[in-house]
Amino acid sequence: MVIPHFDDTIKVIGIDADGKKYDKVSRVQARGEESDMHIVLDVNSQLYPMHAGEKYRMVLSQTLNEDGSATNANSEVNKKSLADRFEYVMHGVLYKISDEKNQSGDVEAAVYISFGGLQLLLKGAPAKMGKFKVDQRLFLLLLKE
Repeated sequence: MVIPHFDDTIKVIGIDADGKKYDKVSRVQARGEESDMHIVLDVNSQLYPMHAGEKYRMVLSQTLNEDGSATNANSEVNKKSLADRFEYVMHGVLYKISDEKNQSGDVEAAVYISFGGLQLLLKGAPAKMGKFKVDQRLFLLLLKE
């Protein structure tokens, strides 16, 4: 059984707030409904357009195998995969974890993941970030609700 690092419904609150910088990429600002995480995510808008007000299930997992075993190039082709239940999947590396103060002065943990140039920033309570480690390989999965 897969135990993801993050699994929540996110609500998109804005798209390209600083203006559109790339033709095929949108920077999505969202908030986790259950976790109250602040999320900034780059997505290929040509493949997977997202819009303000929409809700998505977002999962961050170390593996795509539903039995929890490691995902690798030699994985069985017919093995059940988390990716089968989602519309958009990216694979990346967590490259930075830091503590930052928010506007009210509380400490938040910030996790930075790169998906081949597309970025994810996940900010929230440090207690919810315990599973994340630098140099960890993670899959991001999205499904519109």
